[in-house]
Amino acid sequence: MSLVSLIALLDYASVLVFALTGALVASRAQLDIVGFIFFAALTGIGGGTLRDLLLGQGPVFWVGRPELLLLIAAAAVLVFFTAHLFESRYNLLLWLDALALGVAVPAGVGVAIEAGAGPVVTVAMGVITGTFGGMARDTVANELPLVLKQGELYVTAAFGGALVGAALIGMGSSQGWALVACGLTVFALRAGSMAFGWNLPTYRPRPPRNKG
Repeated sequence: MSLVSLIALLDYASVLVFALTGALVASRAQLDIVGFIFFAALTGIGGGTLRDLLLGQGPVFWVGRPELLLLIAAAAVLVFFTAHLFESRYNLLLWLDALALGVAVPAGVGVAIEAGAGPVVTVAMGVITGTFGGMARDTVANELPLVLKQGELYVTAAFGGALVGAALIGMGSSQGWALVACGLTVFALRAGSMAFGWNLPTYRPRPPRNKG
């Protein structure tokens, strides 16, 4: 499979899974079907759109592939009629979001490589592609964005995976295997954080000195 084909596959997969998470958030807010489609679209194409705009890629990826919008609408309709079947929609949302993150980050890395970006920009594009859509989804829904959830790896997982992908490519690895390793790293870090409590030390302000 060529790099272009792999990137396209990753884009389709990330759009689909992120769209499902957006529709699940809409179900938690008890919106109508149009609201479901809006949240699915915002989440599904948000990160990739910002990525392409920052890289000067025009038109953005979904404009040339309008079938992605139909995929988003189908995902939204599916969730609209089935969300009530899941006892814990938030838990499902978290795991689907982790899966989407593991697909979207390598998609961003791959697009940046194709655009001729350097390693620093490549890592940044991977993180942006993976995190922006979900952050926009949670912000519009007036929920605490998952990227800000204390004690869990999210942006760190995206950054770690993007760094692995860029490093492997820099060391001469095939681009396809580098993107696979990138995605697996992202998902492993995010899943490990949710399942086993993996995290990094967080900032703790020092107590004020006793001047007495």
